Amino acid sequence: MPSKLSEDFQAPVHLKHQDFTSLQELPDSFAWTQRNDDDSHYPSIGDSISEHVPVIDLFDPNALQLIGRACKTWGVFQVTNHGVPSTLFDNMEYITKTLFSLPVQQKLKASRSPDSVTGYGVARISSFFPKQMWSEGFTIVGSPVEHFRELWPDDYSKYCDGIKEYEEEMKKLAGRIMWLTLGSLGVTKEDIKWAGPKGDFQDSSAALQLNHYPACPDPDRAMGLAPHTDSTLFTILYQNNTSGLQVMKEGAGWVTVPPVPGRLVINVGDLLHILSNGLYRSVLHRVKVNRSRQRISVAYLYGPPSNVKIAPLSKLVGPSEPPLYRSVTWNEYLGTKAKHFNKALSSFRICAPLNVTV
Repeated sequence: MPSKLSEDFQAPVHLKHQDFTSLQELPDSFAWTQRNDDDSHYPSIGDSISEHVPVIDLFDPNALQLIGRACKTWGVFQVTNHGVPSTLFDNMEYITKTLFSLPVQQKLKASRSPDSVTGYGVARISSFFPKQMWSEGFTIVGSPVEHFRELWPDDYSKYCDGIKEYEEEMKKLAGRIMWLTLGSLGVTKEDIKWAGPKGDFQDSSAALQLNHYPACPDPDRAMGLAPHTDSTLFTILYQNNTSGLQVMKEGAGWVTVPPVPGRLVINVGDLLHILSNGLYRSVLHRVKVNRSRQRISVAYLYGPPSNVKIAPLSKLVGPSEPPLYRSVTWNEYLGTKAKHFNKALSSFRICAPLNVTV
């Protein structure tokens, strides 16, 4: 992956790393208010709700139409029959749990440095909030070998091999989902030059994010990951058997995405929002924490080749539906997101017809 993407993927974060295992009470620096500006206009919704995030079988003959409907109305859906062996998820869960169970001083040996995006650290969005989040993460762009040598000096190669195998499988799945999503918009291979000669998106960019949300002594006042949208085309998320992920459904509020074995969560990112000219909206999501159980997740952050300009598809614009966004590369967008956070998308808006809310 081009190094430029690594540079722009970073955001300045200057927070102390916390040893969560030593805390019996929630420190004030981690105590969030019950409500904030992101959800002040919506009711608070728990697990008992009447609405459910769509679940789509990728073998369903109507998968293309179902994905289009889910992207338009939810911005998120879960997939089954995706073809990823369960053994890969088991291995990724093992790697993730093993990594985050290391002593904090050991993990800090693999901290993200100013000139590398890969490594251990707090969420990049932390600098935009006055309170800290009850989580820790490990980002991988390119090879993790240098950092994994610090974590596991004697057997780092087996962990590197596991990451590589998972990324290869995710890349194949991402290409499949990308064509289903584009197909739902009426787009063909002839319309997407950056898909490559074989139409397999071989030059696409990606990052892998390992997340850990430790058990929390006061989960009702803590936040695992604050409300945000992803900068991606879309994100493929694996979550273990502990609930926590919530998405914002317009007119309803926060809806929990339950962890179900065999399912993967797909959520629309800002670049797909731009590509679809606002038809498929990037979804606001957050993570709540649990009192007695830790939660882990593995996010595959999928984007276009780093030098490709993303703009509203020509098939989706015309005299009555002008383009709502100006073109931008993922590199450029990541840089803007690092500075302006959730206001980044609106900064690329050109205009908005009266019947479209962006």
